[in-house]
Amino acid sequence: MRDSLPEKTLRAAVLVIAALALFAPIAAGLWHSASAALGHLPALGQSGPSIGPLQDLFAQPGFATALRLTLVTGFSATFVSLALAIALAAFITNGPARIVSRLLAPFLAVPHAAMAVGLAFVLAPSGWIARALAPVLGWARPPDLATVNDAFGAALTLGLVVKETPFLLLVILAALTQIPLRAHISTAQSLGYGLGAVWLKVIVPQLWPLIRLPVCVVLIYNLSVIDMALILGSSNPPTAAVLIARMFSNPDLAQILPASAGAMLLGLMAAASIAALWGGGHAIARLGPIWIRRGGRGAWAATLFSAVAMLGAGLLVLGALAMVSLLLWSLTWRWPWPMLLPESLSFAGWASAMGDFGPALQNTALIALASTALAVALAVAWLETQFKSGHEALIYLPLLIPQISFLFGMNTMLLQLGAQGSIGAVIWAHLLFVFPYMMIALTRPWRGLDPRYARAAASLGAGRLRQLWAVKLPLLLTPICAAVAIGVAVSVAQYLPTLFLGAGRIGTLTTEAVTLASSSDRRITGVVTSLQAGLPFAAYLLAFIIPKIAHRNRSALQGAAA
Repeated sequence: MRDSLPEKTLRAAVLVIAALALFAPIAAGLWHSASAALGHLPALGQSGPSIGPLQDLFAQPGFATALRLTLVTGFSATFVSLALAIALAAFITNGPARIVSRLLAPFLAVPHAAMAVGLAFVLAPSGWIARALAPVLGWARPPDLATVNDAFGAALTLGLVVKETPFLLLVILAALTQIPLRAHISTAQSLGYGLGAVWLKVIVPQLWPLIRLPVCVVLIYNLSVIDMALILGSSNPPTAAVLIARMFSNPDLAQILPASAGAMLLGLMAAASIAALWGGGHAIARLGPIWIRRGGRGAWAATLFSAVAMLGAGLLVLGALAMVSLLLWSLTWRWPWPMLLPESLSFAGWASAMGDFGPALQNTALIALASTALAVALAVAWLETQFKSGHEALIYLPLLIPQISFLFGMNTMLLQLGAQGSIGAVIWAHLLFVFPYMMIALTRPWRGLDPRYARAAASLGAGRLRQLWAVKLPLLLTPICAAVAIGVAVSVAQYLPTLFLGAGRIGTLTTEAVTLASSSDRRITGVVTSLQAGLPFAAYLLAFIIPKIAHRNRSALQGAAA
């Protein structure tokens, strides 16, 4: 059936709104960044094209080391996280996967900066691990070891792995619902293959096309992360993204040109990394059948999977300790070395911080709620009108391009419009990143809804808007609440968009947490990061409670019918 004119108009309107709100800003941002990278910036009296900015970039002290550190930490964290997630999924699918998924929610809720601060509390020379080892090793004072901010990026890699493994694990568990997992395992085990061999030879080849996009998103984030790199990474030289961000904020405005060149180089490096990941997957797909035809039962694979899964479980425990340490330090009054627990507790840190950081808390909540509400409205409009749209790949564009590659250009565009440094600009910037995650969370439930519900409502005379409000939204309340919780968590975690589009004038808990991470007062840092993590936790808790309350009558009716 052909679309009616009003429906065509609605489809076109949604596409125009999405293009103006999401795609056009990114394109404009890339254009401005690319122009400055080529030496064309009239505001500074520079007209290109010129390779001068690129030459100045490579002349920056430590840039080659920063680039190498970026590649090592980014790829290492991505592949280790993927390996841990696959191994954990192999064991979880034999047990209560649903319960495990709920237990992983706190790892998704806690922002990257808060997790990094918590890990710093645990890994630092005076942290929990060192305190636990002190009696055994006879340490009278904290050891002189670079366990955080090390030159090799080990702490940063560990932090990225702890944060990204739960995300990839949940992605894998969701993808496994599209594979006849039990049938494959039963058939392969009847032929003498162990669990590890079954996963390597049968499950993973089918799983990879389903999780390839999320893995690419994780890789791009790991290559361009700034907040975690500032807290856990090396400081001299830092990663390439941190070095470029510092050049953008340099008082010498001439540094904007090489910084723009660095931003575009990071974008090209990200594109090459995605191509390498994609090509590597195709190469393994071609070579894999040769290994499979050899017929080995892979007894070693079971041992390998068990070891990797145990390592993954240990890292999740480390992440849990990091989250607990945030709250514990926020309540600490005195915690002398080498005591494992604080000597005394107090709410004094909370009392003082609530007054000092109240505006940042209000800004964080306002920006998160506004950007999430806009993202929900746009996602629902898109899913209702663009059922078979070919433009959907563009939705995930903000997640596949390093933020720093286009945020400076967006900032320049807003400066020309006189909107730089406003809270509306920050909400708009957050919307760019909240909307793709909203679509990831809602697309499958929305399009998996039985169309007979809408047809039944239409047969009773309900129009399209009535069908949406009275039928679809109530039936999809649970995934919508979950998507809102994800949106809040994504918004709260945004550091660079807030810093760039807010021009340093819009303070949030995330920008404050990154600033305080290098301070000596762990109590105030613990309070701010606990507040930062508390907002997404509250959103996830409400996402669990609201559907229960809304559907309580349905549960009662089902119980009476039984």
